[in-house]
Amino acid sequence: QILFAEIGEEGQERLRASSVAVVGCGALGTAAANLLVRAGVGQVRIVDRDFVEDSNLQRQTLFEESVAQEALPKAVAAERRLRSINSDVRVEGVVADLTPGNVASLLEGFPLLLDGTDNFETRLLLNDYAVARNVPWIYAAVVAGYGVTMTIRPGQTACLACLLEGGAAGAAAGTELTCDTVGVLGAAAGVIASLEVAAAIKLLL
Repeated sequence: QILFAEIGEEGQERLRASSVAVVGCGALGTAAANLLVRAGVGQVRIVDRDFVEDSNLQRQTLFEESVAQEALPKAVAAERRLRSINSDVRVEGVVADLTPGNVASLLEGFPLLLDGTDNFETRLLLNDYAVARNVPWIYAAVVAGYGVTMTIRPGQTACLACLLEGGAAGAAAGTELTCDTVGVLGAAAGVIASLEVAAAIKLLL
């Protein structure tokens, strides 16, 4: 990676001094966290409330059958796996549901936030926090074989609430398609997570 001219030794040191919070540790979150840790981002915090199940294994790349059998919290299992991938990175898994009451304490101090969630309620909370604190974040979503991602820079780009105004407002009300209703391709999640992390690395550099 240092041989890549756009990064070099200076860029690698910037990544090593950087920190990122990933909210959600499903298909997008596991793939994104994996790429961040392998890229050498110095600190990665993962926030997720769920537990690993067999049905997750098709797309959530940090988990294995043994982890599902233990029914470990995703944040705990992800932390364990990521630390074994790159011991130089400070990885912290936090088992929590992101709420208005804890969003500041969980995300404060992180200069970049990545979306690995699966619902608009949490995304809009993440958006409100980021806009209020002037912190860039990267929105991402995948369902079936379709995915989207957008880098949001408060004061410079539209935010997620802006995108959901008008015709798309119904999506935030819970009428959107979900993985539980129409399924999802693991490969689609991998593509979107890769684009999300590529954008993240650009910002960190």
